[in-house]
This record gives sequence, C-alpha cells and structure tokens, in this order.
Amino acid sequence: MTSADRLGGLPPSPAEVAVVGRSNVGKSSLINALAHRNGLANTSKTPGRTQLLNCFALTDGTTMVDCPGYGYAKVSKVQRASMGRMIETYLRGRHELEMVMVLVDGEIGPTPLDQSMLAWLRSEGLPHQVIATKHDKVKASQRENRKKALAAGCDLEPGDVVWVSATKNVGIDRLRDLVRLWLAPG
Repeated sequence: MTSADRLGGLPPSPAEVAVVGRSNVGKSSLINALAHRNGLANTSKTPGRTQLLNCFALTDGTTMVDCPGYGYAKVSKVQRASMGRMIETYLRGRHELEMVMVLVDGEIGPTPLDQSMLAWLRSEGLPHQVIATKHDKVKASQRENRKKALAAGCDLEPGDVVWVSATKNVGIDRLRDLVRLWLAPG
C-alpha cells in the first residue's frame, strides 16, 4: 500500500497488526506466506533491507505493517537509532494497532534483543504474540525441547508461542486465522 518513514505517513486503518523482529528472522517471507503472494514483501539475504514502515492493505480494509528489523543491519549507528525511534513512536502512537507479532527465530531461540523487545512491549502494555519462525529448520527430534526452551526464553508457556514455517507452510493457516481474529471489528 505504502511505505513511511514516520507514523504520520501511514494511512488511516480500521485495525492493524504490526510485524516486528530482528533482521533476517523472516518477516517478509511470513507476510508473503500469509498473503499467498510471493514477492509482495521483498525478501533479502542481506539483513536490514527493510528501513521503513511498510503498510500492506488486507482485503477487508485493515492493514499490516512490516517494521524494520532490529539488531544487525548494514546501516550506520545513527540510522539504526533513527529506525529504533521510528518503530517505538509507531508502536506507542498507532491507535489502530490491535496486535504486535514478535517474530523469533525458532532455530536459534530468542536473542537478548528479542527479550528486550518483549520486555518493552510488556512495560508499554501493548498486545503482542510471539511467533517462532523457521519451524522447518529445527530437527524433528529436537522440536519439543526447542519449543520449551524458546518459550522459557520469552517468559511464556510452550502453548503460548505460535510456530510457523513460511517455506513449508507450517502453521500459516492457524496464524492467518489469528490475524483475522485480531482484526475483527468489535
């Protein structure tokens, strides 16, 4: 729909879901899988390509915003700090925001940056859901232990984390249903 470098550049929306996570966690791939459209959100092997708030319109008029990744990115410290302020201002000030999807790499678990983001969201009282990406990269024999460890690292119960794989379409239908629920009127 549009890209914006500040909250005021985003269009009005009846309801919105934000996608946050560290660089290269799979935000764009997940958005493409949810939309059934390859190439809707640009994917890249290079961390830090998303540097704006990218707003996508859903068929019902609601919106989804892909935020720049936090953590490693090939940008200056000044740019990284500026993106951090932009994300914080957006999350605090977007009245249409119904849910923040916090993507955590299921293969490696939550990083200190992920834990900081979760602590900040909790301190701000912002509704959020942890989504563990890259389910397919975790060996089947290690999945149960990985699910427990990832949930514990996020200070959650294993059942509170939604596991997905954008490449293998694991958990995408369930997450799509959750997004519809979060964006439903009333």
